[in-house]
Amino acid sequence: MTDDVHRKNAHVDSVLSGRVNYRDKTAGFENIHFVHEALPELNLADIDLSVQFLGKRLALPFLISSMTGGPSRAEKINGNLAEAAEILGIAFAVGSQRVALSRGELGGLGKQLRRRAPTAPLYANLGAVQLVHGFGLDELRRAVEMIEADALILHLNPLQEALQIGGNTDWRGVEAAIEAACTKLETPIIVKEVGFGISPTTARRLANCGVAAIDVAGAGGTSWAAVEGSMTTDANLAKLAETFRDWGLPTALALQGVKQALPQMPLIGSGGVRTGMDAAKAIRLGADLVAQAGAVLAHALQGPQAVVAHFEALASALRLACFVTGSGDLKALRSAPLINNL
Repeated sequence: MTDDVHRKNAHVDSVLSGRVNYRDKTAGFENIHFVHEALPELNLADIDLSVQFLGKRLALPFLISSMTGGPSRAEKINGNLAEAAEILGIAFAVGSQRVALSRGELGGLGKQLRRRAPTAPLYANLGAVQLVHGFGLDELRRAVEMIEADALILHLNPLQEALQIGGNTDWRGVEAAIEAACTKLETPIIVKEVGFGISPTTARRLANCGVAAIDVAGAGGTSWAAVEGSMTTDANLAKLAETFRDWGLPTALALQGVKQALPQMPLIGSGGVRTGMDAAKAIRLGADLVAQAGAVLAHALQGPQAVVAHFEALASALRLACFVTGSGDLKALRSAPLINNL
């Protein structure tokens, strides 16, 4: 087993352990409160939770966010998630395709994924830093073609890379490389963090690069500093990782700030979204889609129906939040009265 494959398997085990979440920081949704509507004038069953995102209609405003694992394990995870996304009518983003592109270890990241999700939006995924470490337009196109993706995610993970032995810590030129990719690639590009948040200032820079959407991926869920710290045998590196366990911008604050800075930018809210109520608050703060990764992982190992049941529970709570705020659809929910203590 290669070092990369071993590391990706260890990532999955670490997330499943439940011991690598933020310790003293939350996503911030507890500071947001809806004003209850006691006279909604709505039929609960008629509430519309569909959304248009990057030119495609989704039945529910959810994205299964990027997960990974070694080839055999990832094939099971990706297949189950793709089937669930197709059943639910939601989007699915695969984990990093770097190993698949470099070594041919597909891990379920081939055309069969599109066959299992013929109509669901599929998003390819590569690390943005790879654009200054050997990857170019050819690799971006290959990542998209590999799964017949509707969009490409470029993920930003400088802190995670800095906490890996041998990680990429020279990030000079990444912004220009993102801009070049947005200019030349025919497929829309989404940029996301991996769980430490995107600030309004950084979001403006990304908008100037021409990105099609931003996933703020804030703090409050899985801490990738803690994940990397749990995996290293270097005591000093483990201590450094623990120092940064609670680093990052909480998701609710990130969403609020980026929405104010870029009101027209399509946004994805992820990081510490645990319930349908969290999802409702994320949408109210500006998210077009709400994404989960770690919260879905255990279900993905069980099978597609477990994933479907998980998101149906989220949808039920989201629909009820719409009902008791007098919101007939997600557009109305985005204007629902709030008590905001952020």
